[in-house]
Parts: sequence; C-alpha cells; structure tokens
Amino acid sequence: MPRLPHTSPQTLHVFEALLTAPEAWRYGYDLSRETGLASGSLYPILMRLAEGALLETRWEPAEQPGRPPRHLYRLTPDGAALARSRLERRAAAAAAPVVRLRPRAAS
Repeated sequence: MPRLPHTSPQTLHVFEALLTAPEAWRYGYDLSRETGLASGSLYPILMRLAEGALLETRWEPAEQPGRPPRHLYRLTPDGAALARSRLERRAAAAAAPVVRLRPRAAS
C-alpha cells in the first residue's frame, strides 16, 4: 500500500511545530531547532509544502546592514487542515490494537 503524501515522520514533526501557532510566521532555523531536523531534511519538506500551496512563504528584510534577508513560513488554511488530518491519522494508527495472526496448524 503506498504511503499517503505528507506523512513521513519528518513532515509530521514539521506539521506539529507549525500547528503550535498556525497563523504565526516561523523562521526555518527555529523550525529546525524545534523539530531536531537538519537543514537537508527540513528545507526540502518546506519547499514541497510551499509548492503544494500548503505553506505560505515570504522574505523578511535584514534588521542589520550586511545581513541577508530571512525566509519565513506559515501554514495556509488548507495546510493547517491537512496537518491536523495527518496528525489525527497518526494518533489513530498509534492507538489501534495490533492484531497478530497465528500460523495455521498443519493438517
């Protein structure tokens, strides 16, 4: 059975972090620290979510001269709904009883 899009453990960590304040703009560095994800994992997830219109992005000008602008992220309403759905699905799967099948006795 193929995996649903946006259900990797890493993506779910990003969803959890963004849902703590879904309307707030968040820096990638802060998301990396909160989720424990390295930039090589985090930024591709953020790009995929943005390309799917699940995440809004914008640039914030540098506060000090000579510093680069910073990229900010926040969930769109559709992104927040999907994030909640995926996290609820994970919680339901974790709470489901595990059924172990016994091998059939030889006849």
